[in-house]
Amino acid sequence: MNLDHLNKEQQRAATHTEGPLLILAGAGSGKTATMTHRIAYLIEQGVSPYSILAVTFTNKAAGEMRDRVEKLVGPCPGMWIMTFHAMSLRILRGHYYAAGYDKNFVVYDTVDQKTIIKNITKEQNIDSKQYPAAYLLAIISKEKETDSGPEQFLEKSDDSPKAKTIYNVYNEYQRQLKANNAMDFDDLLLNALHVLRDNQDILAQYQHRFRYIMVDEYQDTNHIQYEIIRMLAMAHQNLCVVGDDDQCIYQWRGADIRNILDFEKDFPAAKVIKLEQNYRSCGNILAAAHSVIKNNRGRKAKKLWTEAEAGSPIVYKRCDSDKEEAYYVAQEIDLLCGSGNRSYDDFAVLYRTNAQSRLFEDALKRRRIPYQILSGFSFYERKETKDMICYLRLVVNPTDDLALKRIINEPKRGMGPTTLNKIGALAYVKGKSLFDILSDEDVIYSLPSRASASVKEMMDVIRLCQQEKENLRVSDIYDNLLVKTGYLKALEDENTIEAESRIENLLDFKSFIFDFEEEKANSGEKATLEEFLERVATDSDTDKYDDKSGKVTLMTMHSAKGLEFPIVFMPGMEDGLFPGHRAMDSENGIEEERRLCYVGMTRAKERLFLTSAAYRVLYGQGDYTRESAFLRELDKSLLHEAGDTVYEPSRRTNNRLGVNTGSFDGFSENPPFRPYGFDPLKYAKKAVKESASGSGEEFMHGDRVTHGKFGHGIVVDVDAKTVTVVFEEAGMKKLAKGIAPLKKV
Repeated sequence: MNLDHLNKEQQRAATHTEGPLLILAGAGSGKTATMTHRIAYLIEQGVSPYSILAVTFTNKAAGEMRDRVEKLVGPCPGMWIMTFHAMSLRILRGHYYAAGYDKNFVVYDTVDQKTIIKNITKEQNIDSKQYPAAYLLAIISKEKETDSGPEQFLEKSDDSPKAKTIYNVYNEYQRQLKANNAMDFDDLLLNALHVLRDNQDILAQYQHRFRYIMVDEYQDTNHIQYEIIRMLAMAHQNLCVVGDDDQCIYQWRGADIRNILDFEKDFPAAKVIKLEQNYRSCGNILAAAHSVIKNNRGRKAKKLWTEAEAGSPIVYKRCDSDKEEAYYVAQEIDLLCGSGNRSYDDFAVLYRTNAQSRLFEDALKRRRIPYQILSGFSFYERKETKDMICYLRLVVNPTDDLALKRIINEPKRGMGPTTLNKIGALAYVKGKSLFDILSDEDVIYSLPSRASASVKEMMDVIRLCQQEKENLRVSDIYDNLLVKTGYLKALEDENTIEAESRIENLLDFKSFIFDFEEEKANSGEKATLEEFLERVATDSDTDKYDDKSGKVTLMTMHSAKGLEFPIVFMPGMEDGLFPGHRAMDSENGIEEERRLCYVGMTRAKERLFLTSAAYRVLYGQGDYTRESAFLRELDKSLLHEAGDTVYEPSRRTNNRLGVNTGSFDGFSENPPFRPYGFDPLKYAKKAVKESASGSGEEFMHGDRVTHGKFGHGIVVDVDAKTVTVVFEEAGMKKLAKGIAPLKKV
């Protein structure tokens, strides 16, 4: 393999394969190329892909890494390139019994977690204002990150009513998770750790398998992740960690910077290689970022450099107010696009808190500039999407009471709170799940007449999908649930703009399912409903970023980690906001904020704009501000201070008002051509209904048929409920009528 396109230090890192290795990779220094070439080099040297484990922090980064490795050396079956949570999931799927769970356990997201906590506080008569769900979950998560359960929390707490209240909530929260055969994100890591630590045979199995382990973004690992990796690497010591202590920005959610700073203490034989040549940003941006980060004491000595030109100076604008600041940013984007050399997706506005986004949204809307928000309201948290995810979860795990409670009256089935509470009490007394109780015909017939028929119909649909799960694609199951539960019809019957928008979201969600199935097919793997639900549960904001959207990106600096943009705006450069008030109280706090500033600045490739507001309203409170300490640290020779407006000769707008009137998404002067009468939404709904209803054909012995999942085959038997088909590749399958996606050829 030719490594000539890598620089000298990258080549050293890629070809150093034996023993512990620390790669200190600065922002934009080509660490992904180095890691992928190192994996490819190992395979070229005869190492089996089956023996390689590469761990990163987002599904998107893991997918890109696998794609780049396979372009270098071809398909790599058996190689694990995945996130920490996906790795833990795979370990737990294989050894669920060792964790004390059933095989079909599900993963709860933050919405599910808050629902459980709110139910618990209500049942225990706890004041939700004094103990908000987010506050309680934050404490529980922090305890889990240190491997501290409810009993350990109580032991180390003071004997106060507050501690006892938190203990009671934590204890009941864990009980309900276990009863629902569910884990939250923290449980995935914690249970994987316990399985490996408490079962030497299982640990030995993975130690023997993974001779070579690589970890990306090592500075962001927490205590549990560190322990898992340390145990797995102990046998062979071939552990390569890649990271940058200057980019450790997640200590507030458990990341421990000591993991990377103390790597050489943990592995005394470790070799250290620094990647300091930057391929992303121009010289002025790197110099400005370094002039800030060099003030941190807790860092390893290094300085990024580039062969690129110095580029434009850093632009700084001090605005009179936060509204003027948003206006200025939108105006600059408009002016830069007006030159005709820029696309809207070249721009990112990176702010410290989500609360800052509203004014920028308003300013961009006024100029009719399209934008996308990351870290906003997640697509998966929309009501209709969440409802369908709960239906899918019940197909995998019928003991999921939380999911059943959510959808039992979606659409309306006459199951009021009183009736549902009675069913819940019966389930508790009998020690069964709600699904088991409602599977009893005597219980179904005891329900009010309207509820009896509709709930039975819903249960029958879910059971049928459970029985036929292995014979159906994920998209087939989704179509059947969407149509046969009455969910789609209920929205159509509403006949409102809001309902139509929800239908669009549901069909857009099916597009996501298709993408998942296609991705699996291209990699030669089977697309399962279990894995799809895991993908939904573990997707991060960065995974949803679309760099070809044609829209300005608005996001927090935390969410921007790992991304890059030609032009970056960093608003809110004021003491109290960035750095924040709390951070300014401690050296550790101010150093993490400084690292965050460094991350934000090094997202920019060509231009960097910094802004502040002399007067800002935040969380309903207005106040005058002082410019950020980070601005005072920044090398002033690199700054160009903007006046009222920054104009350059090469930038011209399309009209005298200074507004770019070119066409873009949502406001195009020439909309795309559509055939007369073509309604894409109507067409998509029709396709879903046809998929869920089956072909409607009657089959006879000898009929040649095609199946959405199994391909071509011949019918060999037919009875009242099933069709038996021998497929060319899948062999003989007995399929249920009315749900099997069969068509005559």
